Amino acid sequence: MNEYTYNELSRKIIGACIEVHKELGPGLIESVYEECLAFELITLGFYVERQVELPVIYKGHLLDKTFVMDIVVDELIVFELKAVQDLIPLHHVQTMTYLRMVQMKLGLLVNFNVDFLRNGIHRKVNGNLNS
Repeated sequence: MNEYTYNELSRKIIGACIEVHKELGPGLIESVYEECLAFELITLGFYVERQVELPVIYKGHLLDKTFVMDIVVDELIVFELKAVQDLIPLHHVQTMTYLRMVQMKLGLLVNFNVDFLRNGIHRKVNGNLNS
């Protein structure tokens, strides 16, 4: 997949986020935004996986613990959504860690609890989108 395709996909996904935010506004819990966003993305024809579990492997041992990604779109883009007053550095690191764990290149971290959604959208790139 090339950078143009990733850019096009992320534009469409961000458009769906804007639609959800325009309809609901800030102030709700994450699960509501996740449900509505999944509906928007599916309506646009995307393949959407929700609450995707990642196993924790430590020193070659599978542990009885998992990480959970909020949404994966078209098996290409990790989507981590929040509904918090402020994003903290941990949220950014978490999104990058998920990208590395699943060896995907593009992630979107979006905080829906903002007045203007453009202030809540953060694009994360793992490596080079062209390779």
